[in-house]
Amino acid sequence: MSGRTHARARPERTCVGCRERAAKRDLLRIVLIKGGCAPDPRGTLPGRGAYVHPVPVCLDLAVRRRAFPRALRAQGPLDTAELREYVEAR
Repeated sequence: MSGRTHARARPERTCVGCRERAAKRDLLRIVLIKGGCAPDPRGTLPGRGAYVHPVPVCLDLAVRRRAFPRALRAQGPLDTAELREYVEAR
């Protein structure tokens, strides 16, 4: 035998809120649009992205740790109102 496994590799990302690794499909991608954090559920918007679990607990942790400006390489605080509405509606 060749020693290869037949399991497919699945991309993993780290949640900027709780800092746990999870499958990319289980996380919500966040991008920077006009000075605010915008959700990118399809993962197709251009630019640098950050990933967070789509639950209010992880979102609150990320905001408290100021993780979004650091992960998106942006200056100053970012508006997370649109992102919070999306997560709470989900």
